Amino acid sequence: MNTPSLTPDPLVLYGERFDSRLMLGTSRYPSPSVLIEAIERSAPAMLTASLRRQTGSGGEASQSFWNLLRQAKVPVLPNTAGCHSVQEAITTAEMAREVFETDWIKLELIGDDYTLQPDTLNLPAAAAALIQSGFKVLPYTTDDLVLCQRLVDVGCQAVMPWAAPIGTGKGPINPHALRTLRERLNVPMIVDAGLGLPSHACQVMEWGYDGVLLNTAVALAQDPVRMAQAFAHAVAAGRSAFLAGAMQAQDNAQPSTPVLGTPFWHQT
Repeated sequence: MNTPSLTPDPLVLYGERFDSRLMLGTSRYPSPSVLIEAIERSAPAMLTASLRRQTGSGGEASQSFWNLLRQAKVPVLPNTAGCHSVQEAITTAEMAREVFETDWIKLELIGDDYTLQPDTLNLPAAAAALIQSGFKVLPYTTDDLVLCQRLVDVGCQAVMPWAAPIGTGKGPINPHALRTLRERLNVPMIVDAGLGLPSHACQVMEWGYDGVLLNTAVALAQDPVRMAQAFAHAVAAGRSAFLAGAMQAQDNAQPSTPVLGTPFWHQT
């Protein structure tokens, strides 16, 4: 991928630098033209794409979708969406490497079809196997601290915890868990799944998260193009706020204008 960075504060994943801290999904858009315009407006670091979508819709449609992604000129992050076993995820990742010509993989291993919650028991084993095979693995996971630490232990140089179940748009439903993760783990972390509003993205970036990955919140908006741009601005604003260092919240009111040295009649 080897994306050069032009910004003083790039996102660094597996030693590669990206100018944007937003990643964008490519499914459920009203039309291909809307997807392309959303990409142009938001300038994401990577685009996620499912191998199953790429190969399951037929040869001509599949090639058309791949050509569309090439037209966007944004690095592609294939994912293993829909996989329910370690071997299925590994096989899908290997096929994706051939189709998309990249070692990057977003690892999804589903443990529950209703909530689409990741298989927390088998996710580390799948990640370890893929890393051993030379993949740059970005695992989609829950906000469980022990699980995320285990993923780091097996070699993941970044983790992607959810804010809420995928596609819900609820925003961070467990702020304490997400903030604890950020405080305890010293690797890049990207919030993946459950964000619905630009304010959600800004909030997690203010907590120190390194990026966000979005799909449904943009694709199903009434105006996906405008929403994609709004999220891009929110991610940038949240990152700037984190770097600036927010003031500490106070229990009592504090005067914004000091009274020391003010004439007596102005103090009464």
